[in-house]
Amino acid sequence: MKKAVIFDLDGTLVNSLPDIAAAMNRTLEKFSLPVHEVELYKYMVGGGASNLASRAVGEKQEFHQQVLDIYRADYAKNCRIDSHIYDGVMDMLEELKKRNLSLCVFSNKDQWDVQSVVDYYFPGFPFAHVRGKTADMPLKPNPAGALYIAEKLGVLPADCLYIGDTGTDMECGNAAGMETVGVTWGFRKQEELEAAHALHIIHHPLELISLVDSEHK
Repeated sequence: MKKAVIFDLDGTLVNSLPDIAAAMNRTLEKFSLPVHEVELYKYMVGGGASNLASRAVGEKQEFHQQVLDIYRADYAKNCRIDSHIYDGVMDMLEELKKRNLSLCVFSNKDQWDVQSVVDYYFPGFPFAHVRGKTADMPLKPNPAGALYIAEKLGVLPADCLYIGDTGTDMECGNAAGMETVGVTWGFRKQEELEAAHALHIIHHPLELISLVDSEHK
């Protein structure tokens, strides 16, 4: 019987792509660097802000640190403009809460940004743990952060479901010994989730309820 559910944030609970793309494109324009179509950011995000900046500047790596610093400041101010919760996510969270599962958020984006987005889009929702990038923990797909959350909750990794939209999420959850669930409404395609050995793949948030209930029978 599962006791906890750990969610990725961007591309899983919240479509944050419009605000990420806008903040980075504004930053690139400051340095007269080429901007990118919003859809292309689906394949730039997921590895934290530093990796995003590296991918965005392309061959102009000499601008990496300056772009990173300005992007972080811009996104911190503008991370709640065009982002939105995916359809069905709030209903899913409310149903999971009724089942007395510990619900957590784990993201590679900076801790302040994760907390800001969660507080704004899920005000008052009782997440048991919200974790983003910190100096003392490696980024996903390293499983250290996922294992830390399980330890803080006092549950075994095998008693956790790990939910995400990228191969990185599946690699992290699998390495942590958690049951992985890939979602197809996010930033990446089903083929990536399958290649990363997602144990389950779902196409709508409420499908997670059926999965949870089937395991609790």
